[in-house]
Amino acid sequence: MEEKQSQTSTFIGMGLIFLLLFLWMQYSAPPKKEMTPPAAPEQTSTNTTNTPAPAVSPANQVAPMVSDSAQSAVMAVKYGAFAFSGVGKEETFVLENELVKIYFSSKGGRIKEVFLKKYNKINSDTAGNDLVTPVRLLEDERNRFEFELPVANAMNGKVATGELYYKASQSGNSITFRADAGQGSFFEQRYTLAPDNYSLDYQVNTNGLAQNQVRLQWVNHLDKLEKNQTYERTMSSVYFKKADDNTDYCDCRANDQENLGTTPVKWFAHSNQFFNTALVAQNFSFTEFVGETIVQTDMDPDLKILKTSALVPLTNGSANMLIYSGPNEFARLKAFDNNLQDIIPFGASLFGGINRWIIHPILDVLLSVVGKAGIVILLLTLIVKLLVYPLTYRMVLSQAKMSALKPKLESLKKKFGDDQQAMSVETMKLYSEFKVNPLGGCLPVLLQMPIWFALYRFFPAAIEFRQESFLWAADLSSYDVAFKLPFMMPGFGTHISAFTLIWVATTLWYTWYSMKQMDTSTMQNDQMKVMKYMQYLMPVMFMFFFNSFASGLTLYLCFSNILNIGQTVVTKQFLINHDKIKAELEANKNKPKKTGGWRDRFEQAMKEQQRIQEETKKKK
Repeated sequence: MEEKQSQTSTFIGMGLIFLLLFLWMQYSAPPKKEMTPPAAPEQTSTNTTNTPAPAVSPANQVAPMVSDSAQSAVMAVKYGAFAFSGVGKEETFVLENELVKIYFSSKGGRIKEVFLKKYNKINSDTAGNDLVTPVRLLEDERNRFEFELPVANAMNGKVATGELYYKASQSGNSITFRADAGQGSFFEQRYTLAPDNYSLDYQVNTNGLAQNQVRLQWVNHLDKLEKNQTYERTMSSVYFKKADDNTDYCDCRANDQENLGTTPVKWFAHSNQFFNTALVAQNFSFTEFVGETIVQTDMDPDLKILKTSALVPLTNGSANMLIYSGPNEFARLKAFDNNLQDIIPFGASLFGGINRWIIHPILDVLLSVVGKAGIVILLLTLIVKLLVYPLTYRMVLSQAKMSALKPKLESLKKKFGDDQQAMSVETMKLYSEFKVNPLGGCLPVLLQMPIWFALYRFFPAAIEFRQESFLWAADLSSYDVAFKLPFMMPGFGTHISAFTLIWVATTLWYTWYSMKQMDTSTMQNDQMKVMKYMQYLMPVMFMFFFNSFASGLTLYLCFSNILNIGQTVVTKQFLINHDKIKAELEANKNKPKKTGGWRDRFEQAMKEQQRIQEETKKKK
């Protein structure tokens, strides 16, 4: 308060300090706190009794003595030429189509709330019960969306347009807000809602202000829209598209700020996990862009606080933009033809490309035919398994060859006993002799990993799975809850995911089945034993990770394991001729041996290691 008094005293005489402080507090307050009307004498005296009453500042007590001329003087000091727009009454206006209902405020001439008609949010109360309410974007009263206008004779030499009261004129699905600056000068904002879309044509106009650019300041308190708020927080951020570069974003997991300086920016957006509000430049580029994310905790009312600032150039006093405020629907965002679909966090480079241009088109076709998201995941899993089946066949074939050599490996074990060095050398000689690659079963798995990593990013980002149910899972974009725990388990939560348990069980069974087909006689030293048991421990460890992950992914993993087991058993029992494999191995043994190659080099390295080990033993 003292700081505000010192600022005011630089513009007016000492005799008006008390009066101006009162007016400052009145017109700097939030819109709901309007000036208290003059009270009758008997009502004023009531506040002097012992009856509890709302706190009233000395400035408020002298409100009846404020004259119109004094108020005008204060507005002239604070807003300069916009003094007449510094006072008014806030009114609400609406633009609407079949998808969205947008509320505007005459205070600031800005969007007050975006009501999405076809989307709901699900949060939990203290008892763990689901609460379903409509999705509303930009609804927080603390939000700001305003321009800084350089205005002569105004306090600090500029005016924030969010503090002004605008005259509104509405025609159809278009509304114009104008703040007058006298003598024909004005600042104007015009919004036109497109039919069957979530986009607004947004135009800023100035007249008589002699400005070629204005600075935009945008502060957005993101609401919590998803049940799994921890994961939603890691997928919400400020995104921006540089004019000649790829889409980028602020850090999603920590406080961050990106200052691009003179780098031109085509659009920027404040994005939740499945919804965003974007501002797109039309026929120009933003400059001096600054984006900032402030992470909030589970105890805070907001998910995150996002801030952006940018210079908006004016051509003949105008700037044309587009505002999109709605869901992250891939086809709808892609239709803008400016990479706005990159807001959807499908991933970057190879993984993002697989999701955007392979998996998502397949998903669209399947959804148009089937419609049920859970069945679509099953079909998607089946398609992926059919595409990679040649790799699966090679893996099973390699396991069959290893199994055919099992008696010979056991003979080596009896011959060399616990001499692991000699055992390893002779084992590699055996593989070389019969032309068997011991890593043949691993390569197909490695080649499938890009698809797995892509799907890991796909299911939590695709809005098509949001709030889609399957069996006991209420939302395939969030975790499924089969059982609720009466306590909080660190790193696990207060629930148990049945899809995760099924995945763990099938993974353990598949690991056991695969190990049966392999020779484990060489796995006798401690390191090999650790590797063997880690194959069983890893699924149990991953259970803690997947328990709170998107159930669409764990459902896919369950289907994938079941199909893996089916493909492996069918291929091994019906498609592979084991007698033919044994005959081929014997034929390989009798073929002339090629010199060189990685097998010979590996064998020589093992022999050299064996020689060094023997010499060391002799010295000891």
